[in-house]
Amino acid sequence: MALKTLRATGHMGAGMTIEIMCGEHKVFMDQPKNAGGADLGPAPPELILAAYAGCVGSIGRIMAHQEKINLRGMRFEVEADYDPDRLLGRETSARTGFQQIRLNVEIDADLDDAAKQDFLQRIEARCPILDNLANETPVVSRLAG
Repeated sequence: MALKTLRATGHMGAGMTIEIMCGEHKVFMDQPKNAGGADLGPAPPELILAAYAGCVGSIGRIMAHQEKINLRGMRFEVEADYDPDRLLGRETSARTGFQQIRLNVEIDADLDDAAKQDFLQRIEARCPILDNLANETPVVSRLAG
C-alpha cells in the first residue's frame, strides 16, 4: 500500500499560544497561566496523551465494526510523568520526554475481562500513535526557505 502523508502547519499566536492547522481543523495549544500562558488550550505534551486516547478509541470503533462487536462505549484515562527541568533550561541528566505513560480503559461491550484485554491489546497493535510512542521514529528537521 502507498504511504499516506499527514501534515500540520502552524505559527505562534499571541502570548504563549500556538495555532496549528491539521487538515481543515484548527488546534490551539497554550501554557497554563502559572507558566505565562492564558490557558486557552492544552500544552503540547497533553495533546500527545489526547492523541493516544483518541487513537485507541478510533481503532476500537473500527475493530468493533469489523468484528461485529457491540461496543457501546469506551472511557480512557491517560497519564504520564515527565521532568520539566530540561525544557525549562535547567541542568539535568533526565530526558525531557515522558518517563512513563499509563493508559486505563473501560470497555462497555458484551465481552468477559479476558476478551476485553485481548481486544485492547489488538487495538494497541494497530494504533499508530502508540507505535510512535513505543518505537523510535526518525525525525528530520530543517530550516525553511
